[in-house]
Amino acid sequence: MTDVYCLSGKGLRQQRILHQPSGTTFLVPLDHSLADGPLSSAAGFASLIASLAVNDVDGIIVHKGRVRFLPTEALGRMALIVHLNGSTRHAPDTDAKTLVSSVAEAVALGADGVSVHINLGSDTEAAQLSDLGLVAEQCARWGVPLLAMVYPRGPRITDSADPTLLAHAANVAADLGADIVKLPFTGSPETMRGVVAASPIPVVTAGGGVLGNADAFVRHIGSAMESGVLGVAAGRNIFRAADPGRMARSVARRVHAGLGSPQSLTSLDLTLSAATAS
Repeated sequence: MTDVYCLSGKGLRQQRILHQPSGTTFLVPLDHSLADGPLSSAAGFASLIASLAVNDVDGIIVHKGRVRFLPTEALGRMALIVHLNGSTRHAPDTDAKTLVSSVAEAVALGADGVSVHINLGSDTEAAQLSDLGLVAEQCARWGVPLLAMVYPRGPRITDSADPTLLAHAANVAADLGADIVKLPFTGSPETMRGVVAASPIPVVTAGGGVLGNADAFVRHIGSAMESGVLGVAAGRNIFRAADPGRMARSVARRVHAGLGSPQSLTSLDLTLSAATAS
């Protein structure tokens, strides 16, 4: 009797998002151009993508229209996650996020996963939670992993890095059907471990904003990984670096070292069946 492990469509896509063999993930969000404006020139963007692809980045996060500008060879080396909602810095309420794409459209583009941004505590929280639930339903139907980026932001939020608040944010993502949750870092491995332990789904920590110092940023990544998170999603500290490829490689080394017994996605969509060996 031989055990045969069969991954579902979602499980197969999840495996493409993870580094092998560590089971961790290093993602680079590049969706900032919708909110804040161009990251670089058009030629510079293509060069950035090519550099990330050869420096051990596991996946990138972009909006749907950017996919056509991605070098084909780069997509063969990194997972593609399509971001489904957004806003611009010119809006009256920059915390309000609107759906601008669908899971079906992301699948048609060849996405390995999708992501949705939620500002917990914002004036438009209700609409954003509704959108997350809708996207989770679509992801279940299409077999697509869902990354929920949950940030505590709003008039009643006094400390966006509060561990109790972040544990709540993680459970909001899990309860509405997300497979992975991206959260801010609490500031210390000890307090972040409590957040990770309270989360029913794997946690990816944010890059920490622009730290301005490469050494400080890499130390931040090391501290985050010590807490046992699945990985890191870092954007600005990568694409604004003097040498994005070199910075990416430094971060990848820390993430893929798997410090702190990182969480695993393996069990989420693994179905065990038995077959008789011939």
